[in-house]
Amino acid sequence: MWQANVFTIFPDAFPGNLGVSVIGKALEQKKWNLKLVDLKNFPVKSDRIDLTTYGGGAGMILSPIVFEKAIDTLPENERKWKKIYFSPRGRQLQQTDLHELSCQPGVTMLCGRYEGVDQRIIDIYEMEEISIGDFVLLGGEVAAMIIIEGCVRLLPKVIGNSDSISDDSFQNYLLEHDQYTKPAIFNGASVPDILLSGDHQKICEFRLRQSHKITQQRRPDLWAKYVKNILLK
Repeated sequence: MWQANVFTIFPDAFPGNLGVSVIGKALEQKKWNLKLVDLKNFPVKSDRIDLTTYGGGAGMILSPIVFEKAIDTLPENERKWKKIYFSPRGRQLQQTDLHELSCQPGVTMLCGRYEGVDQRIIDIYEMEEISIGDFVLLGGEVAAMIIIEGCVRLLPKVIGNSDSISDDSFQNYLLEHDQYTKPAIFNGASVPDILLSGDHQKICEFRLRQSHKITQQRRPDLWAKYVKNILLK
């Protein structure tokens, strides 16, 4: 069973969105497991887990002693799992990361708060710094939920229709084509005729052309990867 270990000072933030829809149902059915480790249970002194920074500066950072105590509570095999720290300076999260993580036994994530964590936590425990975008949040809890949801939906028997995953945006570097449902005409706007034709080959070709066009227009960086890794192979 795939498992997410989350180190946080706000365990009450979970499961949050992870407790609803198919992700929440999969949690109830024990298709995946969520282990929360409350960093406040491992104070370094005077019930504090964060201390002032050497060299001065605003804010407090998580003590490495606190994290050492916390991670030592994990079974030995879980301590070997991939470890992630969420940071604006990290490498940006990709769909390929979620596929890779979902194929592992689990992942350990550290949610920073305030001014962050002691660098030695990242270095000694070989954490990869990951960013979910070019913006700053108050903490890593939302980022952890994003990774967990992204991984769990890829697990076997979580999503009813596996074909819906194969058509996702970012599969093979392409953005998804437009989607339509009934009625065929809404406020004067019609569904493209090809989608009503019943010709599945032509529909697939139409959708692929749409994906090409949308990706070229909106994400030229992805289009360049598609051309290099798919079209030219």
